[in-house]
Amino acid sequence: MTLAILADIGGTNTRVALAEGTRVRLDSIRRFPNAAYQARGQDIAQVLRDYLDQTGASVSGVCVAAAGPVQDGVAEMTNLAWVIDSDKLTGATGATRVAILNDLQAQGQALGHIAPENLRTVIDGPQTAGSMLVVGLGTGVNAAPVHPGPKGRIVPPSECGHVNMPVRSEEDFRLVRFIEARLRAEGEVPHAGVEEVLAGRGLANLHAFAAHEAGVAGGLASADVLKALDAGDATAAHAARLYVHILGQMLADLALIHLPYGGIYLIGGMSRALTPHFARFGLTAAFREDRRVDLLRKDFAVTVVEDDYAALTGCAVFLNNAF
Repeated sequence: MTLAILADIGGTNTRVALAEGTRVRLDSIRRFPNAAYQARGQDIAQVLRDYLDQTGASVSGVCVAAAGPVQDGVAEMTNLAWVIDSDKLTGATGATRVAILNDLQAQGQALGHIAPENLRTVIDGPQTAGSMLVVGLGTGVNAAPVHPGPKGRIVPPSECGHVNMPVRSEEDFRLVRFIEARLRAEGEVPHAGVEEVLAGRGLANLHAFAAHEAGVAGGLASADVLKALDAGDATAAHAARLYVHILGQMLADLALIHLPYGGIYLIGGMSRALTPHFARFGLTAAFREDRRVDLLRKDFAVTVVEDDYAALTGCAVFLNNAF
């Protein structure tokens, strides 16, 4: 069987692997640090060339999942100065079958091809054969609907990590103003989007806010906030409660927009890191609130995907089905 080369380009690392049809060869997966390549003025083309040089593989197909918008077959990375098109991928690999997906599109293509042991339900609910929703919580935040279609699955690209943070309380309002001021002081666009509170850096922002509210010292990175949370620290617990509250509100809004009767799937490092705390801080209650329609009270299951390589699987599935 002919081989394809796959790449899942995140904000920090790029995972590269080989696939035979829809099957990713797990023993072929390697990680490459994006910052090291960008520092040398290189991009995904050099990553793919290095991988093929190291493995000696010959491929006929290439599919990459990029953490950024894809328009007219061109991907622009959100957190990297990389622009990716089919000519670049063909030149790097010699492949004639070429596909470029948004990372959430790849995750959506993977649904149904993930082992059951890598799926953990965090909000129980009915699941039918209808549309699904995949939500990425990692270095960045994004979400995309997954629609079944007569000619295959359709996963529209999205950049909804930059929508406004939901504001439902006075505390939420103070948080928005705190995030805006924090970004302004750092020379960033002062917009309190959901990515500023739910991405990897988001937990650090929430901890800084919780510390400010309590009048105590802050400044912890997200990894340290998680350690403090496990140690029973009250400020870290406040930050985690805010995280879960905001996530539940965002998921509820997205559920009403897209009606994902086939389920909502959370992917990414932050979703897995916070999973043990979802029940404690009330994710179900934040999601299943009363609104004018009762859909949130009875419909939609939420599941965490505990598979680091789901995007690679989605790339393999898409490439196999598209050509």
